[in-house]
Amino acid sequence: MEIFLKILNFLLISVVIQFTIAAMLIIFGKGKKTRPEKGGLAFNELFFDYTSLPKLHSFAARDGKNMSYRHYPAQSDTVLILVHGSGWHSRYFLPLAEFISSEGLAEVYTPDLRGHGPMPERRGDVDYINQLEDDLADLIISIRQQRPGAKLIIGGHSSGGGLVIRFAGSRYAQQADAYLLLAPFLKYNAPTMRPDSGGWAHAYTGRIAGLSMLNMMGIHYWDFLTAITFNMPEQARDGTETLFYSHRLNTAYAPRNYKKDLSAVTQPLLVVAGTEDDAFFAEQFEPVMSQYTAVQVSLLPGVTHMGVVVGPEVQAAVKDWLQGGSKR
Repeated sequence: MEIFLKILNFLLISVVIQFTIAAMLIIFGKGKKTRPEKGGLAFNELFFDYTSLPKLHSFAARDGKNMSYRHYPAQSDTVLILVHGSGWHSRYFLPLAEFISSEGLAEVYTPDLRGHGPMPERRGDVDYINQLEDDLADLIISIRQQRPGAKLIIGGHSSGGGLVIRFAGSRYAQQADAYLLLAPFLKYNAPTMRPDSGGWAHAYTGRIAGLSMLNMMGIHYWDFLTAITFNMPEQARDGTETLFYSHRLNTAYAPRNYKKDLSAVTQPLLVVAGTEDDAFFAEQFEPVMSQYTAVQVSLLPGVTHMGVVVGPEVQAAVKDWLQGGSKR
């Protein structure tokens, strides 16, 4: 009995110590911003004519909430879902999605992820850590009801690519026939990362560590706290941007473990990045990702992190892959 009490006392002390460390990290762990390498991302590349932007539609998620998406119809037996990056929403996919649909390469859906878009229920937050991948699975169910026999490709840009990698390593993995990643986020310390994503993101690293410690103890009460903020220039803001994420949304938007998630990918996979990417080291995608799965990497000379979505250079690479490489 005495030994049991000693063990119990030791465990209680260990829990108290871990909780105290976690609490200190959460309170004081906002970290220091590093100096941007090039002054942040080139958001001016997103300043183009949006008059042809499709209207927002909605689908019902499993919690009964209506989630928004844009639809670019096409006469094609392929459906492509494109998931936007952090801080923004589906609007900037307009030139790429219009090209893909007008060429008859695929019917395109571009969702506004939960916590984002013109009028989210709670900007910058979700209800639980796995909710974004659940929402994506619910969107697929909605699409399958209309296109039951279509080939399904899931794509994403930046953090959207990270979410797609997370999805590929989840219980939903077999719902996709291929993956298209545009300069995808892997992990804050992956070899692909520039410091603070080139000045775009400021992660509260200590707070994230503390909340992650509590999560491992089964405690999620404080997951609503801000874990990351974004440096979007004033001229790019219009009230629809999302400049901060809670811990649960930030976690939901990234791979659980990019090495394990990529190792689960057996479908065709294309990664496209620009050699002038201001958030990531583009030349590192192939050596890093090829360790875990078969991947085709296309590097576009002179293209930036935003240009890999909106620039004309990406269109040829995606067209070539949709017509050939994605059909393996």
